[in-house]
Amino acid sequence: MTTSRRRRTTIGDVARASGASISTVSRVLNGVATVDPTLAERVRRTIAELGYRPNAAAQGLARGRSGTIGVLVPDLANPYFHDMLKALSVLARTNGQRVLVMDSVEDPYEERELAEDLVRHSDGVLLCSPRMPHSDLDALARRGHPMVVANRVVPGLGLHTITVDFYGGMLAVCAHLAGLGHREVVYLSGPESSWANTERLRALEAAEEFGLSFSTIPCGSTAESGYETAPTVLGLGASAVVSYNDFVALGALARFTDLGVRVPEEISVTGFDDIAMARYASPGLTTVAVPRDLLGRLSGEALARQMQGSGEPETEAVAVELQVRGSTAPPA
Repeated sequence: MTTSRRRRTTIGDVARASGASISTVSRVLNGVATVDPTLAERVRRTIAELGYRPNAAAQGLARGRSGTIGVLVPDLANPYFHDMLKALSVLARTNGQRVLVMDSVEDPYEERELAEDLVRHSDGVLLCSPRMPHSDLDALARRGHPMVVANRVVPGLGLHTITVDFYGGMLAVCAHLAGLGHREVVYLSGPESSWANTERLRALEAAEEFGLSFSTIPCGSTAESGYETAPTVLGLGASAVVSYNDFVALGALARFTDLGVRVPEEISVTGFDDIAMARYASPGLTTVAVPRDLLGRLSGEALARQMQGSGEPETEAVAVELQVRGSTAPPA
């Protein structure tokens, strides 16, 4: 026993020490009930005494599984996805799985190939905010591989979907601004292929009932894009700017500060998602809180059910909440 501890203990060492065959030890490790209980107990005791740790990859290959969950995100720089991944990773570790993450860098035409790679190397795949065309999503769904979609709804797709009420969140922002007395508002629009952006635009159209008039400026999803677009906002004479997400809003806030424009005295600014930095901005950012940890956990649980072959595909919705802070006020 002393000699075996000086190197990595193998399944052969366990077999010899317990007086069992390698195949018997393997069956005990895999929980097969056909092994004699007395022999199985002796094998388990030997495993504990030798400190044997089975090779997870080898076990996965033997079972036809990789022990890996694949996740595809459009932008790893966005902390929105960090929080989702953290919750998913905790769940995966509990289930003895690893997480493999790929970043499409906001390119909808790269996503299909990356997703196919994940299908080949993972037991299940989570697509976070996929930008790819409907036809590509449909083709992936037809593969029959365990798969869950988060942050996008595609009717008739046949995949389990975890979605966020982006429409309701943006309506809450609009109602807040209208209640403050704003009428002319600019929207810094997100990626064109983003379903979340489409939902925000749909809400802005409905918000005309509040007496708001919107101008839309193509922007993006990064702080850099918000920073670069902010001067254009000022040229339109609006009293408030609604941003696709918090990153864009924080970039706009920084540019307004550089230009000597006071927020919210001269212009109000709102974001979306409520990332950690939103609360600590100066002024604090009015935004919509999305429970990203819950989104990640629900996605992981749904994917686990898919991998176990249980549960029918359905759509689960996650509620959001408006967070009013110092970046909004009545118009001057």
